[in-house]
Amino acid sequence: MPEQQPYEAGRAIAGTGMGGAMDLAASEATTLERTPGGPEGTGPAGKPRSLWSDAWRDLRRNPVFLVSALVILFLVFVSVWPSAIAPGNPLTCDLAKAQDGSAPGHPFGYDGQGCDVYTRTVYGARTSVTVGVLATLGVSVFGSVLGGLAGYFGGLWDAVLSRVTDIFFAIPVVLGGLVLLSVVTSNTVWPVIGFMVLLGWPQISRIARGSVITAKQNDYVQAARALGASDSRILLRHIAPNAVAPVIVVATIALGTYIALEATLSYLGVGLKPPSVSWGIDISAASPYIRNAPHALLWPSGALAVTVLAFIMLGDAVRDALDPKLR
Repeated sequence: MPEQQPYEAGRAIAGTGMGGAMDLAASEATTLERTPGGPEGTGPAGKPRSLWSDAWRDLRRNPVFLVSALVILFLVFVSVWPSAIAPGNPLTCDLAKAQDGSAPGHPFGYDGQGCDVYTRTVYGARTSVTVGVLATLGVSVFGSVLGGLAGYFGGLWDAVLSRVTDIFFAIPVVLGGLVLLSVVTSNTVWPVIGFMVLLGWPQISRIARGSVITAKQNDYVQAARALGASDSRILLRHIAPNAVAPVIVVATIALGTYIALEATLSYLGVGLKPPSVSWGIDISAASPYIRNAPHALLWPSGALAVTVLAFIMLGDAVRDALDPKLR
């Protein structure tokens, strides 16, 4: 057997990563521990990076995320300040110019009512983004609370919620919108948002339930419970931060779906109604004139497609960054 080295203060043993070890001076060991470019998954001072810091690092290097984020930031800017790039009034129309092509100051031409297609396309972004964001927030909060409580407490509450979500999953979304919104006379976005929250929460609830069930089995949750932490503290401080990632991924992708759903319902005449400005309304109004004035249909359709695609691409990038199994 090799002669055992006597212990010397000020020296340390560091793993070689290949099953062996190497003898280092204390100063050398300290330098290795504090090296920023240490092993993958560690940061300055040898501290392990969190899931969120790793995800942000991956997102910044993902061109899909960068392109989709730029498109979404532009849409948000247009939604907040549409007059910055479209100084006209979307409700001002001139029948004498109906179905005319592009003209100076009106690059997208005119629709069948003589309204400026460019101005209506820009102002339509405000409605679509507002409906998508508010519906996603409502669905995420409502579904996460119900699903999280069911997953944490289980028992009768979990069984009842599971059966209720099964019932809602059986309702076709478009058919449900035709039935529920056909009796609504309000011309605001709130009935449409309320309908989306009503039929959209089961998906988020099921995702949150499964994520909470997985998180509550971890050792740090058991340790917090053994130390006497209350259920509310365990849920808010320990489980929620570690179970919210799947909900964020699904909500980001669903945002684009809700924008498309609003346009579909408005196209069918049960969503937003004139004089509201919506891409779905403009697509519906331009459909009869597709041969004579295709530009009135293509521009709002293109804006809708780009918006939905941007949010779906953003959701895919966030999913890839937050799901360690996909790395």
